[in-house]
Amino acid sequence: MNKVILVGRLTRDPEVRTLPTGNTVASFSLAINRTFKNKDGNVDADFINVSVFGRQAENVGRYVTKGSLIGCEGRIQTRSYDAQDGSKKYVTEVIADSVEFMSSGKRDDSSQAPVNAYVDTTSSVFMDEPSPETGIDVSTEDPFKNFGSEVSLSDDDLPF
Repeated sequence: MNKVILVGRLTRDPEVRTLPTGNTVASFSLAINRTFKNKDGNVDADFINVSVFGRQAENVGRYVTKGSLIGCEGRIQTRSYDAQDGSKKYVTEVIADSVEFMSSGKRDDSSQAPVNAYVDTTSSVFMDEPSPETGIDVSTEDPFKNFGSEVSLSDDDLPF
């Protein structure tokens, strides 16, 4: 089994190009923090190269930039090629089957509105906001602003 799931931030804007076959490919690098600190007490990051093809590549090129937080699911692939100097080069990268946009390119803070974009991978259609038919609330207004500081619940209020 060869399956990879990554969540990280783009280290640069994605590079989008069209292959001779007519297929679109987007290449980018994700910075992913490790879960432990090094001997100096700092958190190191890994930089993973990712490629995505087709309609998702077009959407990546259109909607994400350096610093965007994204999630990818795919597989690890190795390949080699002959460099211009005649040497053989080896590349290990992740080929993403699906990409989820988790934030905009700016660091998340309380003044930034949430990103209400999603990718429908079943139809490969990108929408900035879900259509009203989906029933998803895309309002950025705090729905709990009028509740005060305390909410009382009884066991009868819980659905389980």
